[in-house]
Amino acid sequence: MPKPTLVDVGREAGVSAITVSRALRSPEKVSEALRAKVEIAVKKLGYVPNQSASTLASNKSSSIVVMVPSISNNVFTDVLGGISDALHGSRFNMQIGYTNYDSQEEERILRSFLNPTPSGVIISGLEQTDETRQMLENAGVPVVQIMDISPKPIDMIVGFSHDQAAETATQHLIDSGYKNIGFIGAQMDPRSLKRLAGFKKAIKDNGELREQCIAVTNEPSNVRLGATLLDKLTSQFPECDAVFCNNDDLSVGVLFECQRRGIKVPEELGICGFNDLGISSETVPSITSVTTPLREIGRLAGAMVIGEEGAPSTPIVDLSYTISARESTKRT
Repeated sequence: MPKPTLVDVGREAGVSAITVSRALRSPEKVSEALRAKVEIAVKKLGYVPNQSASTLASNKSSSIVVMVPSISNNVFTDVLGGISDALHGSRFNMQIGYTNYDSQEEERILRSFLNPTPSGVIISGLEQTDETRQMLENAGVPVVQIMDISPKPIDMIVGFSHDQAAETATQHLIDSGYKNIGFIGAQMDPRSLKRLAGFKKAIKDNGELREQCIAVTNEPSNVRLGATLLDKLTSQFPECDAVFCNNDDLSVGVLFECQRRGIKVPEELGICGFNDLGISSETVPSITSVTTPLREIGRLAGAMVIGEEGAPSTPIVDLSYTISARESTKRT
C-alpha cells in the first residue's frame, strides 16, 4: 500500500495540500479547528514526513519563484525590489517568471518552474487558472499571492483593495468640487477593471454615471496614451472637469497634454493618478495619486514565503492605501 501524501491528508481533512503543509510547518499560523482537523487526518492515515523539516528544507531548491505580469512596469520594479530586500542575506534567490498578463502563459511557466520544487512561490494577482491553483495547492510549499486582497487565498496573500482605492480617489475628486469626472484607463487587466468598478461606484453614489465619461484601451499603459485618451475623453465628454487615471504614467500624459492645449490644472481640469510613482510628486503642478505600498508588499511577501522571523502571523495581510493630495486637485 503506498505511503500517504500531503494530498491524501488534505483530501481527508477537506483542505488543500498547501494548507496541510502550513499547518504542519507553522501550526501557530492556523486556527485551532483547522489544526485539529489536520492532526486527525494525519493520525488516521498514518502520515509521516520522510525527513525532518530541516533536512527537507535543505533538499529543496534555494529558489523562490516570483511570477509577475510585467518587468518593464515601474510598479513591479518596486515590488521586486521589496522581495529582494527580504531575501538579502538569506540562502534564497529569486527565479522570475514574466507572464505578460496571460494566465495560460503563467500556467506554462509555473509548471516548468515547479520541477525541481522551489522553496516557495510569490505570484501576482488572483486570476490563476484552475490548473495553476491545483499545481500550487499540491506543491507543498509556501505560496504568497500579491497585489490584491481576498478572504480565500491559495495559501497567503498581501496587498490592498483596488476597487476601494479607486472609489476613495474618485470621492476625493468629488469632495474637491469637481462635478463631471472621467476615467482614463489602459492595460485593462483584472486589477484595472476593479479600479474602474470603484470609480463607477463613487460616481453612482453621488449622482448619475454616464458611459461617455470612460475612455479605456487594452494597450500597455504609457505617458503617450494619457494624451491620446484625454483627447478621446474630451471629445465624447466635453464637460469633463476632472480625470481619474488608472496609472500614474497616464496621469503624467494627461498633464502634458493639458499644458500643450492650454488647459489650466487644477482650475479647469483636476487630475488624479494611481500608484504614486516618483514622477507624480515632481511634475509642475504635482499630481495627486493613490499611494500604494509596493515595496512593502514585496518585502512582506518575501518574509512570509521564507518564514522570516517577524513576518506577519496571519495569512491575509491588507496593507491598504492612502491618497496623496497634491496641486493637481487643489482647486481653491
